[in-house]
Amino acid sequence: MKSMYEKERAKSLSHFTFGISVDCVVFGFDGSDVKVLVIKRGTEPYKDFQAIPGDLVHEKEDPIDATKRVLNELTGLKDIYLEQLKAFAGVNRHPLGRVVTLAYYSLIKIEDYNPKPSSWAIDATWTSIQDIREMAFDHFEIFTSALKRLQERVRLRPIGFELLPEEFTLAELQHLYEKLLNRNFDKANFRKKILSMDLLVPLEKMQKAVRHRPARMYRFDSDRYAYLTKKNFHFEL
Repeated sequence: MKSMYEKERAKSLSHFTFGISVDCVVFGFDGSDVKVLVIKRGTEPYKDFQAIPGDLVHEKEDPIDATKRVLNELTGLKDIYLEQLKAFAGVNRHPLGRVVTLAYYSLIKIEDYNPKPSSWAIDATWTSIQDIREMAFDHFEIFTSALKRLQERVRLRPIGFELLPEEFTLAELQHLYEKLLNRNFDKANFRKKILSMDLLVPLEKMQKAVRHRPARMYRFDSDRYAYLTKKNFHFEL
């Protein structure tokens, strides 16, 4: 027996000449690498291809609601904040007809979520952003566009701190930003610039159970950032 989701999808395809879809680019950090959530398609077109989680918007469905439904239906993820990227409207981007897709992106801690493929997605995995190559439809273009937007945002907003534990070292912070921006920072210059922003609170504790010399722990002061922002402070790396 078909689920309500499958019936709605079949209905959409049955009269399909022009449609709207949503695609969700979900980035995650696992402590050592930045990855993106991809599915393996179990249906045509592009069966067995990697893809960004996405699907058609139902006839009477709001696109925002569709992003939440599609992500949950295909990967099991829910309660994720998604920010709209832009629309992709190439004439031949979908082999079944004209489809305009609204792309969204997000940045989450991988350890907080456990994706499980369902519906016509036969796999849902975290893949390093360095390993993304050929994808279904124009999903590689969507992925690269979302990655570029993310890299722009992390340079101008302290969203990277959301991916770290509440207490972290400067080395861990530098490693995160090097992975996000795919570049290496000079250790001394990075630390000097970060500390000069006056956004970190040094803690009276050091790293534990490490082979090298224990480093001091810090935490991000969100209240301080909010205060400085009102004073026209601009975060920039």
